[in-house]
Amino acid sequence: MSKSVRTRRSHPLRRVFICACIVALASSAAIAQSKGDAKRGAAKAATCVACHGSPGAAPPAGMPALGGQQPEFMVLQLILIREGLREVPLMTGLLKGYTDGDLTDVSAYFAGQAPARPLAKADPKLHAQGAELAKAMGCGSCHMGNFEGQHQVPRITGQREDYLAMSLKAYRDNKRTGIDTSMNNAMYKVTDDEIRALAHYLAHYK
Repeated sequence: MSKSVRTRRSHPLRRVFICACIVALASSAAIAQSKGDAKRGAAKAATCVACHGSPGAAPPAGMPALGGQQPEFMVLQLILIREGLREVPLMTGLLKGYTDGDLTDVSAYFAGQAPARPLAKADPKLHAQGAELAKAMGCGSCHMGNFEGQHQVPRITGQREDYLAMSLKAYRDNKRTGIDTSMNNAMYKVTDDEIRALAHYLAHYK
């Protein structure tokens, strides 16, 4: 892909990128002050578990599992949603009144849970195709070799397959961005079939 093409595709996202960077700095400061308290977070997450699961209960279809997720990533996303910089219609208004400290506690609660388990067995052919794509696309360079993520880069192994596919399509179609446009560029021109294979592989990676 040429540099000019990347630049043109990234341009519509620059405003969101700048806002997200500002919020990311604020969230990083909050995290530095407190790593969060999982016990406090359990009470504050009472309204979250219905959609995002809890120990022994998987989230419903289309919803991301948060067990074992990187806490810094969760804090950032929750702040972005609370501030209206990331649109998640089902969560509109739910985080009103939550302080940065509250969100840090909620993130600590979910981060301390065991990661989700795939609900079905892997398809060998689809799994192999996804493995080749993940290697070729360099997914492990940011998400780590075991896809457990790091800091503000999310854990993607063990995530719900349907949610992974939905998120990857959103990045490809410029309907979602992170704190930069790396994922949008990485997913450029990736087909639906390839996304299906990637999501299947990551969901079943061990």
